Amino acid sequence: MVENTDKTQAVVTTAKDLPLHCPPPGAPLWARHPRVFLDILKTGEAVCPYCSAHYVFNGERPKGHH
Repeated sequence: MVENTDKTQAVVTTAKDLPLHCPPPGAPLWARHPRVFLDILKTGEAVCPYCSAHYVFNGERPKGHH
């Protein structure tokens, strides 16, 4: 997952980013908030309740996830 500096754009995630959580690894210290895991596979997108970052799942869903 690439860090998104434009907060008006969605962050595109793939199966290798699962389990998805916000803030992402490597986020700058000033952008940290309590870690929250997001269920992106249910609808294909998720919004962080803390910072309103919008995540969109792209690609093939991993096998074995419901």
